[in-house]
Amino acid sequence: MRLSELTRMLARAPKGADRWHAYADFRAEARRRLPKMVFDFVEGGAEGELTIAANRAAIDRLELAPSYLVDVADRDTSTTVLGRPVSLPLLLAPAGLATLVHREGELAAARAAAAAGTVFAVSTGSGYSLEDIAAAAPDGRRWFQLYLWKSPEVVQSLVNRARDAGYEALVLTVDVPVVGKRERDLRNGMSLPPRIRWNSALDTARRLRWLRHLITGPGITFGSLVELGIGDDASAIGAYVDRELADPSRTWDDVVWLRREWDGPLLVKGVLTPADAEAAVRWGADGVIVSNHGGRQLDSAPGAFAALPRIAEAVGHRTEVLVDGGCQRGADVVKARALGARAAMGGRSWFWGLAAGGEAGVARMLEVCRTDVDRTLALTGCRRFDDIGSDIVA
Repeated sequence: MRLSELTRMLARAPKGADRWHAYADFRAEARRRLPKMVFDFVEGGAEGELTIAANRAAIDRLELAPSYLVDVADRDTSTTVLGRPVSLPLLLAPAGLATLVHREGELAAARAAAAAGTVFAVSTGSGYSLEDIAAAAPDGRRWFQLYLWKSPEVVQSLVNRARDAGYEALVLTVDVPVVGKRERDLRNGMSLPPRIRWNSALDTARRLRWLRHLITGPGITFGSLVELGIGDDASAIGAYVDRELADPSRTWDDVVWLRREWDGPLLVKGVLTPADAEAAVRWGADGVIVSNHGGRQLDSAPGAFAALPRIAEAVGHRTEVLVDGGCQRGADVVKARALGARAAMGGRSWFWGLAAGGEAGVARMLEVCRTDVDRTLALTGCRRFDDIGSDIVA
């Protein structure tokens, strides 16, 4: 992280930020600041949330096997992703509607990721347009996450705009043939835009800071879809997303088409089996992201870290493998590498940082992760993140 940027962000850090030392601290602060329906929107998953539990359980089952009396005085947390260096092996995973938790939304996340020397994967569902996010952090590494919308013209337009705005890679999310059943949102009446019901009015009224962000921010919408002329208010965008996002007729033939349209790196996200990983590589992907959509799609899916080793064994020698699902600590990032991932990704973690303190909150979250990765390297007897092998996990 550049010293001037770190100094600027820390100066803007909210009071009490020096007490945020772990994922749980950012989550607790976010819970304090956000209305219940918004917190549940970020926190929740599909149906009984078994997949969310499986993500965490798969990580917790892994034990680290340290080696001592090894010279670890000079340590290096950097690695390469898609052949380019990152100083922190935790990438910001795509997650939509960040303006729901903070008015600066993805702009803040993009700046914090750039300062930390890591990648920000921008969601199709971002509150700001992909062009505005690119302008907020022109020196940062940005990927653009894409769905295969029902309209080929919408997909083509988004691909062209990502290219023109200098996005490095496309991340194709394939695990949404239909939208998962998110029961917390159904119970809370969570919608786009948020509708405050009588039973949530008092809870919302107590979050004056959040209400101020909602009123003074850009509004709750999908910024990149507004640019398409689909609608300039959240209700119109919400109706369009409900109608057009999921297309259960899509197949690997559509990946072949996308590969022809995009000449940069292409990653396929939502892979949980070696067969799908093999198919992704066969049809032109430059990387696969082992992910179950943060537990928000298929309930009873395997934890991402449980699926990772077989996928890494099947395609890791031919393509980049990343993992997204349940990472909360620097030790989790080390475990991801030991299981065969190039790096790990996290979505809820940067959302909690954003909700807790905006750009400074995301920056603090990334710095905590960097410190934890560095400490775990020392305690396991590894000088460099790239030195981590399968022998350090049991």
